[in-house]
Amino acid sequence: MMSSTHDHQGRNLGEGSSSRSATHDDDQHQHQHQPQQPAPQLSRYESQKRRDWNTFGQYLRNQRPPVQLSQCNFNHVLDFLRYLDQFGKTKVHLQGCVFFGQPEPSGPCTCPLRQAWGSLDALIGRLRAAYEENGGLPDKNPFASGAIRVFLREIRDSQAKARGIPYKKKKKKKNIPMKPSNNESSNFQMQPS
Repeated sequence: MMSSTHDHQGRNLGEGSSSRSATHDDDQHQHQHQPQQPAPQLSRYESQKRRDWNTFGQYLRNQRPPVQLSQCNFNHVLDFLRYLDQFGKTKVHLQGCVFFGQPEPSGPCTCPLRQAWGSLDALIGRLRAAYEENGGLPDKNPFASGAIRVFLREIRDSQAKARGIPYKKKKKKKNIPMKPSNNESSNFQMQPS
């Protein structure tokens, strides 16, 4: 009889500890089954890159006949860039226009709107990265083709000429470390130049 009481008490003790551990396990279990935090929001660049990639894929699918990404070459990319011109917002004056070469025209004209060179250049950069992120081989990347670089350079030069905006490559500033003189403290301060 005593052993059954002892067993009963032992079970109660054991149950108490197991119920405590069960409660602890339930807490952990609840934390594990709480809804997952949403994935971190994509940066503006990553979102734009995804949209650009999807747009290019749709462009290839709309070709007659449709073009597989594995068959895509720089000519498809050049055609895509030309296709995008119809959505451009940059006025590019034609050779015969009275405003040709003027940075700030004094009136309206009938010259076409085009995609700005800077927009196309950034687009190609995003698509070049997206191609490789989606399994494309770097040496087969149609967005990295020399023909694309030549095309973009020609667009840049013709738009700069038509709009009277000289294009100058930004020079990188050289970082020249300055040494503190003997009488300066270790807290380095910039010397006025």
